[in-house]
Amino acid sequence: MLAARTSQLRTRHGHDHHRVTFVELFFDLVFVFAVTQLSHGLLKHLTPLGAVQTGLMMLGVWWLWMYTTWATNWLDPEKPAVRLVLFALMLAGLVLAAAIPTAFEQGGLAFACAYVFIQVGRTAFMLWALRRHDEDNYRNFLRIIIWLVAAAPFWIGGALVGPSPRLALWGIALAIEYAGPIATFWVPVLGRSSTTDWQVEGGHIAERCALFIIIALGESILITGATFADLQWDAATVAAFMVAFAGSVAMWVVYFNIGAERSSQRIASSDDPGRLARSAYTYMHLPIVAGIIVAAVADELVLHHPGGHIEAGTAIVTIGGPALYLAGNAAFKRFSAPYVPLSHIIGLALLGLLISLVPAVSPLVLSAGTTLVLIVVAVWEWFSLGRGRAKS
Repeated sequence: MLAARTSQLRTRHGHDHHRVTFVELFFDLVFVFAVTQLSHGLLKHLTPLGAVQTGLMMLGVWWLWMYTTWATNWLDPEKPAVRLVLFALMLAGLVLAAAIPTAFEQGGLAFACAYVFIQVGRTAFMLWALRRHDEDNYRNFLRIIIWLVAAAPFWIGGALVGPSPRLALWGIALAIEYAGPIATFWVPVLGRSSTTDWQVEGGHIAERCALFIIIALGESILITGATFADLQWDAATVAAFMVAFAGSVAMWVVYFNIGAERSSQRIASSDDPGRLARSAYTYMHLPIVAGIIVAAVADELVLHHPGGHIEAGTAIVTIGGPALYLAGNAAFKRFSAPYVPLSHIIGLALLGLLISLVPAVSPLVLSAGTTLVLIVVAVWEWFSLGRGRAKS
């Protein structure tokens, strides 16, 4: 009862790349909904407090998805027991996503219980699957579940108090969970894990994260299209729509044209893929995803009000979204290159210069400016690195 008789794990073949299965893609649909809920929540509460609350929930959503991605890197989703667990996690994830808009009101307990169920339940299943079949990883997940159980009282306790202490308690819970991989899940007596023990299949991790970026970009396009469909199609609205679409395309090029494939190749051939997966994918993708969500909020605001004076919140998300995205990509690409891309540094500097234009331009002009910066970065990197790759 405490250990699987038959192996629930994937069969490894050296550095061969495991394909992403249909059930994994099906599982990701819950997070399409979650990302949409986060965007709508930030749009509805575009204040410093609202941004902090949305950011905290985004950290939680990303952590749930990322831990499940690590789990399915070892587990075989074609096994019936694994599929049933993924379906149960989907149901809990759907409850969590539905509770996002009211997580700091009456929906806090639903959010916290769903979160703890996913984290602890998934890890308990991993212990069951690993006990007889991978002793080193079994000890690793023993340490992991201790860290997650240590965070659980802060999640549940936070749901039982008011919004302000809830924010603090949930922040402590996330701090515990995010510190775990950095501390290699050190536990008294049990010791610590080693990244060399995390024998992940790097290509699978890279593909799963790339697909999450597609999810976030797809949510951005969904918001743009749905908002545009409900508006009067005058010249300003059409221009805002075109700028938003161009921005999404530029974001896709910045991530996928060079960096994603290059990093995938590096982690797939690494002798310590666990270390790269922890740093480049588990942590460095956070600002990338956050940037897409914030940029989607900016696109909707500009579509609704392309002209006139720029509100402070609109200016912050219009510049802040692309800035987060470029900063995240710069950090991510540094792991597969000997330097931070100069194009990204210049892009961030140009976005900084746009701040001075805020009092003098309309939301549409500011949005066009940030989109132009993204296009410049994308084209610069495409030509500079593309030529070097062609020569080699």
